[in-house]
Amino acid sequence: MTQTAQTEVAISRRYPPERGGSGAEFREMARRGLPADRLKRLNALSPWRGAWSVALNVGTIAAAIAAALTWWHPLTVAAAIPVIAGGQHGLFVLAHEAAHYRLSRRRWLNEAIGRLCGMAGGVSMITYRLIHRLHHNHLYEPLDPDLPLIAGYPRGRGYLLKKLGKDLLGLTAHKNLAYFFGAPGLNADTGDRSRPLADTSPALRKAAARDRWLVLGFHGLAPLAAIGAGYGWAYLLLWIVPLVTVLQAILRLRALCEHGAPGDVSSPLTAARTNLAPAWVRWWLFPHHVNYHLEHHLYPAIPHYRLPECHRALKAAGLLDGAEVRPLGSTLRRLFADPQPAPA
Repeated sequence: MTQTAQTEVAISRRYPPERGGSGAEFREMARRGLPADRLKRLNALSPWRGAWSVALNVGTIAAAIAAALTWWHPLTVAAAIPVIAGGQHGLFVLAHEAAHYRLSRRRWLNEAIGRLCGMAGGVSMITYRLIHRLHHNHLYEPLDPDLPLIAGYPRGRGYLLKKLGKDLLGLTAHKNLAYFFGAPGLNADTGDRSRPLADTSPALRKAAARDRWLVLGFHGLAPLAAIGAGYGWAYLLLWIVPLVTVLQAILRLRALCEHGAPGDVSSPLTAARTNLAPAWVRWWLFPHHVNYHLEHHLYPAIPHYRLPECHRALKAAGLLDGAEVRPLGSTLRRLFADPQPAPA
């Protein structure tokens, strides 16, 4: 028996498959994984670490905008745009943390910060929370709202470059905004359009609707306030342009790095991916330790700042043997590869 076959047998014995890629299987694997006392420590929230993540993220954006305004020139604006987009990406990830109730122990503060982080980028955090639960519970199943984005890879270098190019031109921003407002894209395999809010309670739907109206109100008033203060062009170039161009490419690429071109979706070890990359790449593409995505699917209650420790614990226990833990370069080669021909 080859080493690969031996690994597959060991994995199947440790985590016998139930339903391909389902949230139930992730929970079952997690239950058999780290000891309860270790997991309790990893789940613990640290108020100052959460606050520091928010402050650092907002401070980076503010510094980039301030530099561009101070030295107003096409070159400084062009240099600031990818930095601001990276900061906007970080806000999206912090809204994701809040959607999992991992940003603050105080529920009202978690909700307030998460909604503000999402609102800045046009995201209704309350609506996103209701969508995102389906991704965790039905990964790579027809009910997964992310399936239209992540499935079918690899599709060839040209296909993915074309998609990223459209993102950078701002041609796909409306689709992402629709997703975060509760209307994910069409599933090409089933022909169905997911309606993730349909099976929630009336109270939750109402709360999500209120949050969406607040987001729309904010983005209606923000440009008027910027124009009134004499910063209309700055608002357009330093907030809206990064938001609808560079950020869209980042969001697509990260989602694909996390779930695109999987070798096997029948196991939790291979349906989600952890990407290892240098710190400067992680800041831009995987802010707030979101590169530890396999660990996040196994233990969604672990806050982002403890995911590296979770990774080390799982690795030391041999629980990541055969898992989708790759250097980023290896992941990108898989994503940009030519599609495999269908078996005869």
